Amino acid sequence: MSQTVSELLVGVLEQIGVRHLFGLIGDSLNPLADAVRHSKIEWVGVRHEEGAALAAAGQAKLTGRLGVCAGTTGPGSNHLVAGLYEASRDHAPVLALSGDMPLNLQGTDFIQTTDPDLLFRDVSLYTETLSSAAQAPAVIHQAIAAAYAGPGVAHLTLPQDVISAKAEGKASSLGTLKPRSEITASETDVAEVARRIDASDNVVIMCGAGCRGAADLLGRLSDRLKAPLVHSVRGKELMAYDDPRWMGGLGMIGTKPVYHAVQDCDLLLMVGTDYPYSNFLPAKGNVIQIDERAQVLGRRTPTMLGVVGSARPTLKLLLDRVEEKTDILFWDKVTHERHRWDEMLNKQADLRRSGDRIHPQAVARAVSDLARPDAIFVFDTGLNTLWSGNWIRQTGSQHIIGSFNNAAVGTALGQANGVQALDCTRQVIALTGDGGFNMLMGEFLTAVHHNLPVKIIIYNNSALGLITLEAESVGLVPFREAIEFPNPDFAALARACGGHGFMARKPNELMAAIAEAFAVDGPAIVDAVVAADEMPNMPHVELEQVAHYTVAKIKEAVLAVTGG
Repeated sequence: MSQTVSELLVGVLEQIGVRHLFGLIGDSLNPLADAVRHSKIEWVGVRHEEGAALAAAGQAKLTGRLGVCAGTTGPGSNHLVAGLYEASRDHAPVLALSGDMPLNLQGTDFIQTTDPDLLFRDVSLYTETLSSAAQAPAVIHQAIAAAYAGPGVAHLTLPQDVISAKAEGKASSLGTLKPRSEITASETDVAEVARRIDASDNVVIMCGAGCRGAADLLGRLSDRLKAPLVHSVRGKELMAYDDPRWMGGLGMIGTKPVYHAVQDCDLLLMVGTDYPYSNFLPAKGNVIQIDERAQVLGRRTPTMLGVVGSARPTLKLLLDRVEEKTDILFWDKVTHERHRWDEMLNKQADLRRSGDRIHPQAVARAVSDLARPDAIFVFDTGLNTLWSGNWIRQTGSQHIIGSFNNAAVGTALGQANGVQALDCTRQVIALTGDGGFNMLMGEFLTAVHHNLPVKIIIYNNSALGLITLEAESVGLVPFREAIEFPNPDFAALARACGGHGFMARKPNELMAAIAEAFAVDGPAIVDAVVAADEMPNMPHVELEQVAHYTVAKIKEAVLAVTGG
């Protein structure tokens, strides 16, 4: 039986396990949508194409499997680009599809004309236009293979007449379209890592997202070496917060004890992380880095040895090579400081801390305490990331995703929708600032439309909090007119959209609002009005930054008095 190019493409996606296609329909995509309608794939209609790209990225980040999104001719496809950077920067396999005008209209400056292959080149590992039906089987295969090989984004431009045409040939080699396999480090490299570890007294192991599936091995290596385990923010989910080996994060989403441990250790073993903030890493060259991406080795800080290998098989080999250590003085020191830091975090999250204001730390802690043991947290970007990242106490069975490399504001809800579509029985919680939610709040309608029971927690401070902090860190007075803004009643907005809405303005309202939101069927918003002047903890601050904050605060006080 003959099939169109659209049917060929959808058939391939269906056979390799794709379950959803996120997009907004348009005339150039009608042939594709018709093929989807006759398949087992669900077309999830979004309210903005950026939401489609974010949903596909969220699925790909969580599962490592291909996510798919689509936009129609010109502006429709253009809107995909911002969301696709989420998949690109976090190395998640996504296929983006751009509808396009028929071939006979190209080159005539027709309405909505763009050059999608040029536009998508920066965000894509592979971008190509299907210019004939005969080309389709090979190009479709190549695009998906490229997305998995990166992993990252692949893009296809689909002229309407080409995808409506009868396909020539069948897609083959579909068994090759799958996530790439783990890489085992060489015996020589593992032996050298072991030798250097054995020669070091105090070892710290830093764990990133590349350590997924290796938590047990990390725990055993930590026990053997008496080595504290610390993590990047993407690695936070790997182990339970109260595991005695899991000391906390490095950086602003991190702790002072971890910063000191990393600076004071004899050897830092970085596994599965390309941690970007070099100012938090040691500069004395006592670093070994293990990563399956050769290009990331040694690029953040002076590194004595770089090893190409995936975390799980490489750690398994390493465990058999290293000698057991017995000195626990360094371990005990880090543990003691970690407990003191945790006590401080608990006090800052205490709802009784002030009589009438909700502190943002209390919001994150309440969400953490009420969430299911296997919940999926989706963080947005901004000051809210610090509250969520530092005060959520993960169970080790939960997942955490966010915009941790792209650092884009407004990405949480779209990603949460994509994750929730995979399993509507699993709790998915998006934590976002009001600024981020305002950017793509229409995607709440996507959740309502498709019965996606995502729970959205909004830190409502009527301002872009991180922008304030960034201005003050360089001694500038925040531009209040640009940073602060009025908000709607987000709880009422949720109800107007057909979802559930809950408001918390006082500490005694917070737990009930979150508990009710978690209990209801369907999507829900909790509007948590938080103290706007709360400052985050600073695990490491340079003296110059202290001076800048001081100058900024003096300037703000003077302006407040003078009305300037």
